[in-house]
Amino acid sequence: MIIKQIKEELKSAKNPIAKSLHHNATFRVLVLGFRKGMVMKSHTAKWPSKLTVLEGSVTYQEEKGNTVLNQYDEFEIPVGVVHSVEANKDSLCLLTQSDD
Repeated sequence: MIIKQIKEELKSAKNPIAKSLHHNATFRVLVLGFRKGMVMKSHTAKWPSKLTVLEGSVTYQEEKGNTVLNQYDEFEIPVGVVHSVEANKDSLCLLTQSDD
């Protein structure tokens, strides 16, 4: 029920919501929820990561430029690169990370 919880919490949230869907010692899958205009602040990925948009549209932002991602688009996030994510619409994303 993680996705349903995120959708409910987003109704009153001021910031993006992230919750673990599944994880173990070598990987994790997070669900990220955004309302239009919300920004996940600049940070770096410690593990190789992939952002997949399930619903909506987001913009992945880094020094080299911005990439708009729409429903079902995927983006490989490099380790150690400062980046942020901004919602162009109400959005749900999966973030998959693995230490291999």
